[in-house]
Amino acid sequence: MDADHSTESERFWEAHYAERGAPTNAPSPSPMLVDLIGEFARQPGAALELGAGQGGDALWLARGGWTVTAADASTTAARRIEETARAEGLTDRVSAVQADLARDIPEGSFDLVFACHFQSPVEIDRDAIIARASRQVAPDGLLLVIDHASVAPWSWDQDMEFPSPEQTLEAFALTGGWDRLIVEPRRRTATAPDGASTAEVTDNVIVLRRGL
Repeated sequence: MDADHSTESERFWEAHYAERGAPTNAPSPSPMLVDLIGEFARQPGAALELGAGQGGDALWLARGGWTVTAADASTTAARRIEETARAEGLTDRVSAVQADLARDIPEGSFDLVFACHFQSPVEIDRDAIIARASRQVAPDGLLLVIDHASVAPWSWDQDMEFPSPEQTLEAFALTGGWDRLIVEPRRRTATAPDGASTAEVTDNVIVLRRGL
């Protein structure tokens, strides 16, 4: 029997998506991401997503002309992104990559590097991952991070405490020149995974543009 060299993060997220089953419809993008891209992206280009899940954000960007590398720890999640991209004729614009980002970040230069709710009950050095990925943002490109900043009723840990947007940005310890476009909390209406209920929650939103 072959040895299992997967990490704790890979095992957790693989079980998570395998147990959920495939979505019956194409996954939807984050409304906040949609708004931020419309406000700050100059034109479609190359994008890297950290923690892509089942691809709602990556597929939405691809439909809008972006070429997206969508990375996730789960093999099942990456496969489902590929299947949806194939069904929509987007295979030339979406590349789904299974990777534990703590040890392997896809290489390349990107006009957009983004992470939407790239937070995990499995301990990972997320700040270091985002810092490493930020070095792949091209000049005039965007780094965009949307984080949970409050707890929804269906969340894993009801006792979680969250840093402020400023504390979150400081923890990334970014290098190089960046223009701060947004570093602030924003409210939104969240929908439970089963679609049966909604709740008002807060996100920390960080949008930076790399200097030329």
